[in-house]
This record gives sequence, structure tokens and C-alpha cells, in this order.
Amino acid sequence: MNWLKKFMIGRYGSDNLSVFLLILSIILTFASSFARNSVLMTMSYIPLFIALYRMFSKNIQKRSMESYKFAMLVSPIYSRYKRFLSRIRASKTHKYFKCTTCKTNLRVPKGKGKILITCPNCKKEFIKRT
Repeated sequence: MNWLKKFMIGRYGSDNLSVFLLILSIILTFASSFARNSVLMTMSYIPLFIALYRMFSKNIQKRSMESYKFAMLVSPIYSRYKRFLSRIRASKTHKYFKCTTCKTNLRVPKGKGKILITCPNCKKEFIKRT
């Protein structure tokens, strides 16, 4: 194991983009085996080689910039996913409404009957059953 540490000194290593490329390669490999498509199998090696190239690269600044751009591309998708999971977890205790005027999502506790909801953004009031 000591030889691996010495070999990796000054190299970039793995990050989220490399992990994504490896998972993409595995998915393409499975898809090609089910479809029995040799072209898809060949294409599955491309993300694998890119991930390995990135991991063993000594140009750390360039790999960091690629990782940053990937994070900026994925962050809106990831934040929507996290918001969706949070909303599912809170669905047992809260109910969600959308303001008719400004389209803001409003969260109110469940089981309170008919209540007056005031939008904190536009101050519009409406009555809903929780």
C-alpha cells in the first residue's frame, strides 16, 4: 500500500465528477449487456477512461475547475431533489399550498381545520382546510 501512496502524491485523485463518470460507465456496461450491443459496450469505456485520466492527472488546477463546473451544473438538480425529499418527509405533519398571487410555496401544519393563511411575501390572505 505504501507504493500506492507514493504513486498518488501530486495527483488529483477522485471527486464527484470521477464517481459520476464511473457510475455512468457501469450503467452503460449493464445496458449494453442487456441490449447485446457492442457499440454501446465500446461507448461504456469512454467515461471510464476519462475518470481514470482525471484521477491520475497531475494538473490539479484544471481538474478542480472541471469539478467546480460539474458541481455548478448539478447543484440545481440536487437542491430540487433534496427539497422534494424534505417535502415528502414533512407531508405527515404539514400541508403545502401555493399562493395564488405570487406563487410562493406555503407550509402550514396539518389537522388545524379551516385556517386563515397569510402569504409572508405578498400579504394576501386566503382560507384553506388543513
